[in-house]
Amino acid sequence: MAGVCINIGTYAYSCCIVVAMTISVAVSGASGYAGGEVLRLLSAHPDVTIGAITAHSNAGSRLGELQPHLHGLADRILEDTTVENLSGHDVVFLALPHGTSARIAAQLPEGTVVIDAGADHRLKDAAAWEKFYASEHAGTWPYGLPELPGQREALKGATRIAVPGCYPTSALLALTPGFANGLLQGEDVVIVAASGTSGAGKAAKVNLIGAEVMGSMSPYGVGGGHRHTPEIEQGLSQAAGEAVTVSFTPTLAPMSRGILTTATARVKPGVGVAELRRAWAEAYDEEPFVHLLAEGQWPSTKSVQGSNHATLQLAFDEHVGRVIVTCAIDNLTKGTAGGAVQSMNIALGLAETAGLNLQGVAP
Repeated sequence: MAGVCINIGTYAYSCCIVVAMTISVAVSGASGYAGGEVLRLLSAHPDVTIGAITAHSNAGSRLGELQPHLHGLADRILEDTTVENLSGHDVVFLALPHGTSARIAAQLPEGTVVIDAGADHRLKDAAAWEKFYASEHAGTWPYGLPELPGQREALKGATRIAVPGCYPTSALLALTPGFANGLLQGEDVVIVAASGTSGAGKAAKVNLIGAEVMGSMSPYGVGGGHRHTPEIEQGLSQAAGEAVTVSFTPTLAPMSRGILTTATARVKPGVGVAELRRAWAEAYDEEPFVHLLAEGQWPSTKSVQGSNHATLQLAFDEHVGRVIVTCAIDNLTKGTAGGAVQSMNIALGLAETAGLNLQGVAP
């Protein structure tokens, strides 16, 4: 690809020349949770060199003051988030607030791989964007959730990638196999998800301080008001080949990171538990990061913390004719930065798992 620096080392092995490519990467929004997580993963990526690290209000600060866990990058000085500072890299990650990525992305060279961790380029329906985000629609990019049907092909060679929202990542992984195989009904889909507080970003908010969060859970965005609702409906409708409507309720859990999603949908007449389980097993058995657990074992957020993995389990409630699927992810890793790096790997033809081999943390 254009602009890639190539370091060549020659080894006497079967008369082959081993060529190692180093990809120059810039990260914006590096003082926030999502930007910090992107940097954590890229620091362990074998094919990447980290170029510009930028922020807005924190420009001029040492990264170590704001992200003390990033020891290898602690002395780097945050630059201002400008097109000039981000240009000249092979890949640019935009970890910026919703509504701010599009302007910068539009000014970056076409050959640069731009990966937007914000919402600006996720939705296909301009009316849905304007309703939930109250600004002009910036267009739609290839969707960075490789495990969805057809998405790997769409990401190969892509130079513009929209990273899914964290809630949609877990919801789509939970229900897509059922809709893609024609097993589920498209109406009366109900999703309830609990998220850690990091999903709300790093800006100080009274409802997120320890005294408010510890020992308590609370809902928000109730009644179809959460911005991720149209994104979930978009993904499930695409898998089903027909309209899917979703009632989505997010809740805030007293933990720093993680999402536990419980998604339910009516099954079509004649569909049984064996057919349901077979559809999910076939969808994910070969996936490196998505795991259908053994029967009787249920997902937990702790088991995927800090990793790009997702765990799922399903049950069939015959009394009401519904499938119930739970999915656990780390909202900052698989739900944001991990999905971004995984998509970059596919776009550039790298090993899909490069830089993402971390397992969960226990206890």
